[in-house]
This record gives sequence, structure tokens and C-alpha cells, in this order.
Amino acid sequence: ICCDSEYVARNKSQDSGIAEMEELPVPHNIKISNITCDSFKISWEMDSKSKDRITHYFIDLNKKENKNSNKFKHKDVPTKLVAKAVPLPMTVRGHWFLSPRTEYTVAVQTASKQVDGDYVVSEWSEIIEFCTADYSKVHLTQLLEKAEVIAGRMLKFSVFYRNQHKEYFDYVREHHGNAMQPSVKDNSGSHGSPISGKLEGIFFSCSTEFNTGKPPQDSPYGRYRFEIAAEKLFNPNTNLYFGDFYCMYTAYHYVILVIAPVGSPGDEFCKQRLPQLNSKDNKFLTCTEEDGVLVYHHAQDVILEVIYTDPVDLSLGTVAEITGHQLMSLSTANAKKDPSCKTCNISVGR
Repeated sequence: ICCDSEYVARNKSQDSGIAEMEELPVPHNIKISNITCDSFKISWEMDSKSKDRITHYFIDLNKKENKNSNKFKHKDVPTKLVAKAVPLPMTVRGHWFLSPRTEYTVAVQTASKQVDGDYVVSEWSEIIEFCTADYSKVHLTQLLEKAEVIAGRMLKFSVFYRNQHKEYFDYVREHHGNAMQPSVKDNSGSHGSPISGKLEGIFFSCSTEFNTGKPPQDSPYGRYRFEIAAEKLFNPNTNLYFGDFYCMYTAYHYVILVIAPVGSPGDEFCKQRLPQLNSKDNKFLTCTEEDGVLVYHHAQDVILEVIYTDPVDLSLGTVAEITGHQLMSLSTANAKKDPSCKTCNISVGR
């Protein structure tokens, strides 16, 4: 909470030394504004009667109960924020306390501190609900800078590829006129990522084997692979954005990048929410020109997941069966990020 406040956590049923007196005004018409991933402003109305006796506000802030949560887990201890009575709206902030994209409930009391240290309090206000925001560009830039540290040297590559089951490609041919369609990104990666559940795109890989310079023959996503020349997706007519950096309790890390044709709906979405990268000069994925030919490099020490935001026609590349294994354990579908990893977490919730 803001700097002139103290943080107190106590069980609501054990509020010893607090007497209830109805003379203090009860907050009503609570308004939440300026919501970020780790802060918000709160204001309310109250009767002018006894208003001058108010010395503190008690704010009871809790994560909203998830209907699907494990009933045997310990519930969060109800957490009360005790703040000096400052002019409203008041800012509530604390990166260790608020998580991004999370639903909370909040209620307020007014309080008057007595000479003996006890408080006289009003009744609780009504309970209202709100949801914290996604990571902002500022937070994503912090993630980007952490990812740059471990990206490693750049390796040359020439194709993007996408593995799926044979049925997927059959469906694309029969129902979508041979064009793979963008779909909404799942909830894998950072909990505060602004692209999860919102950005539409098609996932591609570009990683190469160190010894061959070609895509690996194994894949967690299916035995059939669509390969397309890199310049068909990534060129001077596309923009490149940083989307996320995460791991799944593993030693290796993933970086999500977004390629969007200039001026496309995907480009407009990313421009507002994601840090844009220089396509010719960044630590993850580059497109440069050498002797009139486009040359491509990818980072060696992170696994790149590239989202392309427009439909892609199968006729632009080839579909063939891979000779390797389908390694399901490497799938990142709806994978949860390791919240304890110091390499890929920033100091704003999860």
C-alpha cells in the first residue's frame, strides 16, 4: 500500500481491541480506478457526520474464491490493509501482494484510533469485485531485458516450421481453403502476459540443431511438419514484437515473439501492448540483407515460439512426415510458468 501506510495481516475473527461504533460513517459507492497489474486507486463516498474523527481506513482485500480451486488447500489468510486517512482516491500498491490478471474482492471500514491504541471502527462497506490488469509494456520490457541476458549467440536458419497431426492439415485443406487460420493463444507462459487468451496467431518454430543447421526431427506437437521459407513470413513488410519469457520448472527457457504484417489487425494489437524489436538488430530473431539476399538468425540458448498473426496458405510451403519421435513432454500447451525462477520472473506478482 502507499508509503504512509502499514501492512497488517490478521484473522478477521480475532480483531481484539476493536470496538464497533456506528457513529463513524460507513463507506459506500466504492470506485476502483487506474488499475494496473500490481496497483489500483480506490475511492468512496461517506456521510459528513463524524468524518473529522476518522484517522485510518481499513481495506480488506482478498483473492476471489476460485470455484475450481482445491478445497483441501489452505485458504488465503484474510488480509487487512491499515492506511492513514489520506485524501481520496488512495493508491494501493505492493508488488508482493497483487498479482496481474487476478480477480479480487475489496471492502472498506473507516476507523478512529484511540489514545490507548485501540480502534473504533465503522461497519464494513459492501464488497465489490475487480480484476487486475495485464503486464504493461514497462513490465514486458523488464522481461525482455532478462531474456536478452541468456539468449546466447545467434545461429543461421532458413525455414519456419509448424508440427501438427495429419488430421489438422487435412482439415485445413477441406474446410479452410488450404489456409492455416490464426487461433487465440492459450494461457501458457507468464500469468500477466497481455497476449494470452487474446492474441490470434499461428505458432511456428525456427530452432535448428547445432550440428546440422536444420530443424530437429523430433516434435511434441505431431508427426507432420509444415515448412516455409523464412522470408515468406519474416521480411521488411512485417513487424517483430517481444511477447513473453518463461520456463516450466526446467533448465531451458522459452521466448515468445510475434511477427505481424505491417498494418494488419495483429500489428495494431501488438503495437499497443508489446515492446517492438528491431528486426535487423535484436538478441532473438533477425532478418538482415547480405549481397541482396535476406539472411536469418535465431538465438541459440532459448527456445523461440514464434506467432504469426495472419493466415498462411499451405501452398507457400511443404508438408511432410518427420522421421523422429513425438516428444509430448516438451509440449508447452497451457503450461504454467515457474513462479520461483529468478531468471525469468520480474518483481510484479506472477
